[in-house]
Amino acid sequence: MSAGTGGRDGLFVDGTGRGRTDKVTTGRGAVNGGGAMMFSDLDSAPSGFPSSPSDPPAPPSGTPIPAPRPAPLTQTRTAAQRGGSSRRAKQRAATIAQRIVPDDLQPDALRIELVELGDAFRAYQRRPEPDLALLAELHDRKARAFAVWATVTDDATLREEAERAETAARTTREMNANRLGVPVDGDGPGVERLLTRGQGAHARRVLEHIRTQAPLPGAQERLAVLMLTLRAARAGTGNVTGQDLSGWLASDAEQVLQELADAGWLVLPEDVTADDALMSRPEEPTQITVPTLIPTQPRPFFFGKVTRARLSGWAQKVVGDRKLRKKKAGPATRLLAVYTAAHSRPEGHLGGCGEEGDGLALDVVASFCGLRPEDVAEHVGLLVAAGWLAEEADTAGDRLRGRLTERVLPLSGLL
Repeated sequence: MSAGTGGRDGLFVDGTGRGRTDKVTTGRGAVNGGGAMMFSDLDSAPSGFPSSPSDPPAPPSGTPIPAPRPAPLTQTRTAAQRGGSSRRAKQRAATIAQRIVPDDLQPDALRIELVELGDAFRAYQRRPEPDLALLAELHDRKARAFAVWATVTDDATLREEAERAETAARTTREMNANRLGVPVDGDGPGVERLLTRGQGAHARRVLEHIRTQAPLPGAQERLAVLMLTLRAARAGTGNVTGQDLSGWLASDAEQVLQELADAGWLVLPEDVTADDALMSRPEEPTQITVPTLIPTQPRPFFFGKVTRARLSGWAQKVVGDRKLRKKKAGPATRLLAVYTAAHSRPEGHLGGCGEEGDGLALDVVASFCGLRPEDVAEHVGLLVAAGWLAEEADTAGDRLRGRLTERVLPLSGLL
């Protein structure tokens, strides 16, 4: 039971049941046996006793207690208001190229253009992917706007900024043209390319690998190795259907597939034969494995998922070209079409620039296609007839010279 509780009139009720006393009573001792003085009002101490050692003595009765001094709210609010106004003013100030656009700049059309241009540059910086054509256009607009601004204000630094913007626009446009493989100031509309210059370089590395490492020498086998390599280039495995194989190799597809499997270059799934692969449909393709391309082995080339898909699609477009099919072009002719497309410059001429770019070495072309050098001319003629190469193509002097026709330019490897 507790020692006691205070009564309604300030009297202490003894916890022992002895009745009420005036203010104070002797309760039970503390746990250690000592006596303790108890007060009925626990929130205040008797006069002369501070409520705690750190509290000052209470003032005498009747002494007025001054009210607490109010905090300087007016000054605080005023400062906050001033800060908010300052921030809003800064937000309203339009900038471009770390320059503030004056609110009273005239003509008004110039001020609006500068404000919108600054916003456009900031929006471009937030884009997830670059757009060099758009960036070049922004630099052009900036050059024109800053030139007018310099004239209006007679500010030489603004004119210098305009000149820098002109240079940036030209450089950006050249970068974009180089990436797309189109002439910077070429006549007529630009050509929409299937490959970028970097992807074209990857394609040539794959072709060189096929030329030197193909397990079998024939043109049919080399064509199959090329197409299957591009399917399995990243992970060492890829999917193929009967329609793919028949489109590449016609009636010889089963034999070629079996030869590649027998040579150990290709591994089919367990219990799947070459004939089964030819019967596979798009909804249930056959997964083939090329051991030399498995990532745990030394890799002949490296590129990402997008590049692999783009290269595979590019080769499929070349091999499946409608006019080549119409002319019943065989595997060697199709390989020659792939090689000439990959080794052409943006304008279509074969080989690189300069003296060393005088066409392509005939023996190298022949080895890729599985032909003898003297047999290349016949297949060049077939490509001319199919509208793949222009009429002036020739093989004189152990060089293959010529250029792609206009219809084939989108497939150029952009040397």
